[in-house]
Amino acid sequence: MANNWTRDQLLIAINLYCQLPFGRLHKTNPLIIVTAHKIGRTPSALAMKLCNFASLDPEIIGNGRKGLAGASNLDREIWAEFTQDPETIGYQSQLMVDQLAQHDAALSSLSSEVEPTDISNHYYGEDVLVQAKARVKQAFFRKAVLSSYEHRCCITGLAEPKLLVASHIVPWSKDERNRLNPANGLCLSALHDKEGLLTIRPDFTICVSERLLTDQSQLAKDYFWRFNGEGITLPNKFNPDPSFLAYHAEHVFIS
Repeated sequence: MANNWTRDQLLIAINLYCQLPFGRLHKTNPLIIVTAHKIGRTPSALAMKLCNFASLDPEIIGNGRKGLAGASNLDREIWAEFTQDPETIGYQSQLMVDQLAQHDAALSSLSSEVEPTDISNHYYGEDVLVQAKARVKQAFFRKAVLSSYEHRCCITGLAEPKLLVASHIVPWSKDERNRLNPANGLCLSALHDKEGLLTIRPDFTICVSERLLTDQSQLAKDYFWRFNGEGITLPNKFNPDPSFLAYHAEHVFIS
């Protein structure tokens, strides 16, 4: 009888799919090796499962890349749940990975504990349990977004982790359903993560606010003017959703 994958194992697998760049979904990746042993699978089996998810990802197959044909019905169900409700699946999967990381330091980089988060703007005054839940959610979002952009700002190419932000396109407070959707995120430098001062058009080009274009300082010229009209560097998965970009341009951007 086949040793079928469980739902919990697949939730852990989809978390890894979100956290790891497409080029690292292989059986020799140390994180895949350790995780596989923790969930009772071989590294080859886990790597294959991640590639099965890739075969369901429209951004992967749309760019001519391929995963592995052979995704199971449960794989498809989990993927559909994730795309329809990233808030729930992202949170549940991160809790499971956090639990694994608590028992093996080799998985600490996958844990929400290592991610800087700021929940004060959203949950000020809330109880500890609510804040803890928000921290896990924001950690998942940051990990998924930064991984997709290979930990580089999509505007400048900056790669210093302490200066990178997983920036929501549609603000956290405006769309609860897509708070954890990686397609609602951009990897930006802290300097460019300022609501309203620039936007990314649905064609993935940068539009800088007139407030900055009329600023004659050298800083404005060097860090904003020169990017106006340029295209961003697209991620290796989870392209920003054009409908989210259109929302930002209409409702958040200060033209």
